[in-house]
Amino acid sequence: MVFARSITTLELCASIGIDSGTFRSKCKAPRHENEMLQHRFSRECFRSSRLWWRVARGNAFLHGDIHEEVYMSLPLGLHHEGESLLINIVCKLHKSLYGLKQASHQWFSKFSSVLINTCFKQSTFDNSLFVKINGNSFIALLVYVDDIVIASNDQENVDELKKFLNGCFKLKDLGNLKYFLGLEVGRFSKGISVSQRHYVLQLLSDTGYLSCKTRKTPMDLNVKLSQDEGDLIDDPSMYRRMIGKLLYFTITRPDLSFSVNRLSQFLIKPRIPHLQATYHVLQYVKATVGQGLFYSSSSAIELKAFADSDWAACLDTRRSISGFCVFIGDSLVPWKSKKQHIVSRSSTKAEYHSMENATYELMWMFSLFNICT
Repeated sequence: MVFARSITTLELCASIGIDSGTFRSKCKAPRHENEMLQHRFSRECFRSSRLWWRVARGNAFLHGDIHEEVYMSLPLGLHHEGESLLINIVCKLHKSLYGLKQASHQWFSKFSSVLINTCFKQSTFDNSLFVKINGNSFIALLVYVDDIVIASNDQENVDELKKFLNGCFKLKDLGNLKYFLGLEVGRFSKGISVSQRHYVLQLLSDTGYLSCKTRKTPMDLNVKLSQDEGDLIDDPSMYRRMIGKLLYFTITRPDLSFSVNRLSQFLIKPRIPHLQATYHVLQYVKATVGQGLFYSSSSAIELKAFADSDWAACLDTRRSISGFCVFIGDSLVPWKSKKQHIVSRSSTKAEYHSMENATYELMWMFSLFNICT
């Protein structure tokens, strides 16, 4: 049984029986890429007059419209006072409920249609981005399920937009953007800072490394990890949880991308050396808790990228590791460290593959520039 909070109306869905393939094409709702939010931060910080807000919608999925014929069985024990229990009775759904596979898709479809009808343009390069430009006035919305970030240079237009959306969906205004999806946002006259200090302190507390000795580097360069060396650890799930949390931490920590990428390749059968290398990363994190990203307001608006690669460094597959980073002015936006899909027969080919990945990212960033200017 799946419940959705409500006081006045029945909003619980019991034993919904839906074939797994029935609505498969309409189950997904787009979510923004991490690079998209970093791009918005870097673009907006160049104009110190740009303002940021965050709004949210509780019980968002209940606003979605259902286009299919869906029924639900009544929750056990449900009946009107003085009446006997209803037997062999089902309810036909007219609105989406939590527990439906297509609920997130229906909510986003409803929300995006409202924005498009008010002259917002939905980006084809990131469907969670909506932009409206009218003369010198600029408004951008970035949507993550029921969390919405608004960036604009026009306070009056934003107030009108929030009033309109509140009339449609009963939004909760959370004020100036300070916290979003675990990211802590600071606004200064010289730019915008983004970090995950609270998140990483919780991570260190959960792993017992809050008071550990620190390290100066994320990994020991002399340690070569492989799939078969060392004893298997007793609890692989513990290792997987740590790597999963570190992966999310790399949203604001490019210095950890290579290390976490390397350690994430041993999730199936993690061994003692892999666990020890993970502890090494945590000790480095402890020494750099407050670090994050800074998007300067004094940089020139220009795209530039750097790419590099090793050659056959993976001891198990002999595939190369690519890495690239893209800057808007002096502000780092997207970056990536990833094992290549093929075995390169020379260091030159490995370098070309790395340049190819960086070029794809540049093309995507350039397309976002066009829609936001």
